[in-house]
Amino acid sequence: MMIISTTSRKLYVSLVLFCFVIVMGTVGYRLIEEWSLLESLYMTIITITTIGYGEVHTLDPPGRIFTICLVIAGLGVAFYSITLLTRMLIEGELLAVLGRRKLERKIKELENHFVICGYGRFGKVIARNLADRGLSFVVIEKDEKVFSRLEEDGFLGVFGDATQDETLINAGVNTARCLISVASSDTDNVFIVLSARQLNANLYIVARADEEESERKLLRAGANKVVAPYRIGATQMAQAAVQPNVIDFIEIATQTTSLEFQIEEIGVKPTSTLVEKSLKDLGLSRRIGVIIIGVKREGKMFFNPSAETVINAGDILIALGHPDQLKQLEQMVF
Repeated sequence: MMIISTTSRKLYVSLVLFCFVIVMGTVGYRLIEEWSLLESLYMTIITITTIGYGEVHTLDPPGRIFTICLVIAGLGVAFYSITLLTRMLIEGELLAVLGRRKLERKIKELENHFVICGYGRFGKVIARNLADRGLSFVVIEKDEKVFSRLEEDGFLGVFGDATQDETLINAGVNTARCLISVASSDTDNVFIVLSARQLNANLYIVARADEEESERKLLRAGANKVVAPYRIGATQMAQAAVQPNVIDFIEIATQTTSLEFQIEEIGVKPTSTLVEKSLKDLGLSRRIGVIIIGVKREGKMFFNPSAETVINAGDILIALGHPDQLKQLEQMVF
């Protein structure tokens, strides 16, 4: 940006000099040859632009010397202005190309990241949520105006149609850990899920569905999880009316910006010190203040596990606690 700004100032100065040469040429011919202002201006313009229609009147020796100087000055300023203008255009294109290539390199270097298809109302909230968690992600958007807002928000993005394999590949779907499809239509979401599943069999896919029939299609297409935002929203509003305190608890616990406590899922590695130990022996609530409210094992979820529950490698712990306490638990499971 600094280079373009400096070049613009130089171009402005060169245009001022060009106008100055025209004024000086007009005044020079007026004084030396005693021509009228119109004749002097006309002679100045055809001289510095090298049009060469011929002299207005026969030039005296002083007038010819002045014309030589005027040609040199005029061509010099004109050449300088054209050079700066060309440089400005080339540098603008070059910076744009370099910016795109830098962005492409960043995306290619990503691994185990998220791919968000669509930057509408849902996609924007999802992107901000992932950003708050410090997670890497790429957004695919095909609307040019919406994509501009995505760039203004400072998120990595790929401009294109997410239903196309090439666009998904450009977003790094082959090395991604999860794809979130929140396109504006259920049909697009089905195509996106189908394409993504073929490109990456191990990809975890979450898709949005507005219609109940679309939920089944998305699951058959390869989605691991289908979310119906309107049904969930309506259910939450009903619960907020009947059980407002419960909803308040859930909202506080699931917000990433909450400073009180959060709910996190933490996978247990085979090398973890928690393996083959019961919740009673570990005493996580007493030691670090974390409460295990669920354990997912072999695809089944066990809520409110008893103190005798033994932790196995590969278990996913659903933990409730302060963010700092949850970080301590994450260190223990590795």
